Parts: sequence; structure tokens; C-alpha cells
Amino acid sequence: MFTNFPFFPQQASEQAATVDALYFFLVAVTAFFTLLIAILVAVFAVKFRRKHDTEVGEAIHGSLALELLWTFIPLGICMVMFVWGAQVFFHMTRPPRGAMEIFVVGKQWMWKAQHMDGAREINELHVPIGRPVKLIMGSEDVIHSYFIPEFRVKPDVIPGRYNTMWFTASKPGKYHIFCTQYCGTKHSAMVGWVTAMEPTDYQAWLGGATTGETMAQKGEKLFTQLACITCHSATSQGRGPALNG
Repeated sequence: MFTNFPFFPQQASEQAATVDALYFFLVAVTAFFTLLIAILVAVFAVKFRRKHDTEVGEAIHGSLALELLWTFIPLGICMVMFVWGAQVFFHMTRPPRGAMEIFVVGKQWMWKAQHMDGAREINELHVPIGRPVKLIMGSEDVIHSYFIPEFRVKPDVIPGRYNTMWFTASKPGKYHIFCTQYCGTKHSAMVGWVTAMEPTDYQAWLGGATTGETMAQKGEKLFTQLACITCHSATSQGRGPALNG
């Protein structure tokens, strides 16, 4: 349900459906009561409008039954939201045992990932589908945030402490990574990609069989990316090299 909802990223993890279900429930409750209150305001404004200058309204002494009704109904709805939200929160913050662990470090302005076998990536993350993946995260400088919209996960990455998140990718594909905490001049460029792969393809990637690039080509590509980031940062702060006339 809602897998192809307009303007929504697709659901590409096992957690995505539960997050979307809770979100749409909150939206539906909000829309229902907003519409109900708006209609009642309009109806009562017309029905009980003052018709003559001398007319005085009757005294209202209240109704205990009515008071209890509009107290316990909202209370029940709020408790449903609370319990449901708590279940989703605890599920998403408690990685299952045996999850594959990957270390991720945020740094102005890139994401560095290291797999347990030593494979390293910058601004990319390769994971197998159907297997829980636990990210152990830290920051070298300021607060960052690791957001994968299609997976519906977004933990803050805080300097001076480790944070974790987990997900289980359910569809092969390439998905955006965004930093959603403002972290400096190149915050908008602190993006990357998660590549979800079939388990056999992931094992082949770990062995270097799917990259199609030599080590020299990889080094040249990485050097160019880092040089562009450093040059842009220096220029934006007025420290760029002087141009000879």
C-alpha cells in the first residue's frame, strides 16, 4: 500500500512500509478533525447567529456525558499514536543480532564508509538486499545527518559519540544519501548513493569484480573529487589563489 504514492520516494527497505503506515495514519486523523471542526464552526455560526438585537441566548449548564465523550475519544486516539509510534521507534533503533556492520564517518563534506573486510568507500555505500545492515556512525567535525529517503532512516551523526542505525534493503537499485543537518558551505554537496545489490553481486563487488576501474583510475577519481571540494571551500572563504594578469 502507498508504494507508488505521488511525490513519495519508493519503499526500498523493510522498515519503509511501517513508517509510511504510521505517517499516513497521522495525516488522516489530522485531516479528519481539521475538516470536522471547520464544518462545525460554519454550521454553528449560521445556526446560532443572533437574529434580533434584543435576543439573548439561554444559559448553558453543560453536559457531563458530552465532556467525557470529547475527552476520552481524543485520549484514545492519542494513545494509539503513542503506542504505534513507540513500536516503530523501538524496532528501528534496535538492530537485530547478526546484522552486517559497516562503519561510517561524516566529515566536511563527505561520507566515508568501511566494511568489515576492509573495503572502503567515499560518498557511496554498497549493501546486499535481504540482510540487516547496521551502520556504526561518527563525525570528525560537526553534526551531520545520514538520510536515505527510500529506506525511511535518518540518524544524526554527532561529534564525540557513536550512533547507530540499521535497515534491510528490499529492492536492488541506487538510492540517494543526503546530509540533513546544515554543516557548512558545502552542505548541499554532501550527498552520496546507496547501491543495494543481490547477495551474489555484493560478494563479487567486495572482491573487486564489478567496479571495472583500475586502482589508478579510482585514485584519480577520488583525488579530483577532493581537490574540487577543497578548492571550492577555499574560494568561498576568500582564500583562493591569486590570478596573474
